[in-house]
Amino acid sequence: MRGFSVAFVMHSHNRAAKIEPASAPAMGDRPVTVRLWAGGLIALAILALALPFIVLLTGERPPAAEFLWAFSMGLGFGALALAAMQFALTGRLRWLTHPFGADIVYLCHRYLSWGALALMLGHFAILYIWYEPTLGVLNPLEARWELTSGRVALACFIALVISSQFRKLLSLPYEWWRYLHVALAVIGFAAAVAHVLGVGTYTAAADKRALWIGVTIGWVGLLAWSRIGRPLLQARNPWTVTANEEERGGVRTLKLAPQRRGLSHWKPGQFAWLSIGRSPWALKEHPFTISTPPEAGPDLSFSIKPLGDDTADLVKVPVGTRAYVDGPYGAFSIDREPDAPGFVMIAGGIGITPILANLEALDMRGDKRPVILFYANKNWSGISFRETLDGMGSRLALTIVHVLEDPPEGWDGETGFIDDDVLARHLPPESRDWPHLMCGPAPMLNAVNHALHTRGVPLSRIDTEVFDLV
Repeated sequence: MRGFSVAFVMHSHNRAAKIEPASAPAMGDRPVTVRLWAGGLIALAILALALPFIVLLTGERPPAAEFLWAFSMGLGFGALALAAMQFALTGRLRWLTHPFGADIVYLCHRYLSWGALALMLGHFAILYIWYEPTLGVLNPLEARWELTSGRVALACFIALVISSQFRKLLSLPYEWWRYLHVALAVIGFAAAVAHVLGVGTYTAAADKRALWIGVTIGWVGLLAWSRIGRPLLQARNPWTVTANEEERGGVRTLKLAPQRRGLSHWKPGQFAWLSIGRSPWALKEHPFTISTPPEAGPDLSFSIKPLGDDTADLVKVPVGTRAYVDGPYGAFSIDREPDAPGFVMIAGGIGITPILANLEALDMRGDKRPVILFYANKNWSGISFRETLDGMGSRLALTIVHVLEDPPEGWDGETGFIDDDVLARHLPPESRDWPHLMCGPAPMLNAVNHALHTRGVPLSRIDTEVFDLV
């Protein structure tokens, strides 16, 4: 995530202070309920992938064919089912992202896209190697239209995956990549459905044809909602930039006020998609962490460090500029752990923004549960929000452990990187069962994850905010 260019600390042995009812998370956020919800969604996804095969293998079926031929057809149907699922994974459906976090859902989309492409290539390769005559001529002016549709779909999905995976290597601007991504996905999926219906293998019967027509209708509905319906709601509820403030470390904080209504059901640590100075249909929105807690609303703050794309222009926007906000999203929040006795928080650089929002929520609620924050930066002068954290340290049960890569002369704190030795010097044994919230560059998170596992911290107690969604 990009809350940082999306998504992505005093010891105390007192028992956790209770959160006031007005601030307490809904029952749906409690761990058992969330796990059940997540399990139900995973089961639903498995059913969605299996449904084509259940329908195709029941009722009227074509004459028995060779195994290899039938296997190729199965790869094709599996690929189309996976491709259809991608529109749900990228549709920003809150009921889908809620139990996992939007960053995890987007990573799942990325990996499943590779899987769908592999199945498509397998489908085509088997036909090309063992059943080449069935592919007909390659010239689209002479080939059967349904076979040309299949080739168009395959070409679109290859281009879609490559342009997404290697966007930066190809120097493809973010906005143009998004337009290309949408165009290739729409054309590719439409061509794939046309190919399946046109070929007619396993789909000639009315019930089987209805399956793919229903899939297509659902796909069109998701597309209409994400590209027309949601932007329309955003256009009716614009925001205004009320301040643009400079922070340490090259960070700028943009403050926004709603012209009509603010965000609803917003939790500390979540993020929103932000579009400034453009139409909500412009496909030039970016995910940023909301760096203020809900208790400070309805106004929002986004702390942004220009790290590429057009974030350098975003941080220069003048006061009074119109903006559009779509959110909240994400699950990186203390409100998911209402009964936790304490927290370990680990941040690197601008990855402090979701951590800061959670700390400010604890501060505004008067929550005295112990928090230990490890904050890694290159040098002392570039520590973003240093004074803000120091102020909260005097009000919270908060221990701040600064770790500097290039410390100033006379520095007696931690140096280098956050590793097992640094963690061991500052974490009490009981903290192993506390939630560990981490956000920062991927190399740092990988190293810290390994160190935490070495210390015996359960995987279920580690919550990592992915730094980049796209």
